[in-house]
Amino acid sequence: MEIRPQAVVIPKETDHLEQGKYGPIFPKTPACYGFTIIAKVKPGRADTIRNYGNTLAKALEADPQFLAPLKLHYLRWVLFDDDTRFMYQGIFDTDFDKYTEDAIALFTQAGLNTAFENLEGFPEDWKTNPEAFITFVREHHCPSFIEYGEYPYFTADEIKKALKIKSSLSEMLDQLQ
Repeated sequence: MEIRPQAVVIPKETDHLEQGKYGPIFPKTPACYGFTIIAKVKPGRADTIRNYGNTLAKALEADPQFLAPLKLHYLRWVLFDDDTRFMYQGIFDTDFDKYTEDAIALFTQAGLNTAFENLEGFPEDWKTNPEAFITFVREHHCPSFIEYGEYPYFTADEIKKALKIKSSLSEMLDQLQ
């Protein structure tokens, strides 16, 4: 099986896209699904966001599967413009609606807040009002216009499975020597 890198151009207009519960469902791309938001940081809250990053890292140290329900490939958080703006970029295997619902459920069950609470305009009732959470994300979403995948359309689970097989095969070959 040959794996060929691919790119897909995403249209600027989304009126023709299938509508989900919370708006247009952007197509799956070679990089899977994802979104990027850029929002203003509440004054004086940049360090709180950085500290929240530490909290999330510690939660993953304690339970490496903590974020597994989100089917993530990557997350990237960036503070910029002298810590006045924040960018969140996530790449995952489910569509936007499912990812958002799963994220709200996960953080609510874990009793954790979100770094987004430190952003201007983020709804305080996000745990009980998914529509407000989604409205905030949609209003701050900066859609891609092209997405590329070196290993197109593979899910995080498929990649982990392939790496596990590779590791097992390497271990088996090492034992034969």
